[in-house]
Amino acid sequence: MTTKYESADLLLKLYDLRREPVLRKARAWFREQFKPASAEEVLEVYRGKRSAPYRMVTTYWNMAASLVLHGAIEDQMFADVNGEHIMVYARLKPFLTELRGLLNNPGYLDKLEQVILRMPDAQARLARFPRPAKGKAGTPKGPRRAA
Repeated sequence: MTTKYESADLLLKLYDLRREPVLRKARAWFREQFKPASAEEVLEVYRGKRSAPYRMVTTYWNMAASLVLHGAIEDQMFADVNGEHIMVYARLKPFLTELRGLLNNPGYLDKLEQVILRMPDAQARLARFPRPAKGKAGTPKGPRRAA
């Protein structure tokens, strides 16, 4: 188990990584444009031209969650200063079971899921994010170019 200082130090390092320009652009794309309506649509992005930004965002948050699960960062401190990971999970949650099957990877994004579901207010926090509209495809476009 880490000290509060060590947790804070790792959180600041994660924050610095989030400020990296390519990851920042990928996060903006995921937040603003990636709105899948099905597991197939997620898989199309996962394997297609938009794979890099999608994977940057999902693997970043799964890695951060792993640090929490292994005690490198305190759960509550992580939850107090982050929220984007909840949006990422909420956006993919309706499709995760099917997506894990399609990828033949039963552990896909499991660390992220574990961290979120063990939060005492997980359901309330997840409820803040709209569910995908049935039958309406999202706009899985690539990151916008900086002006």
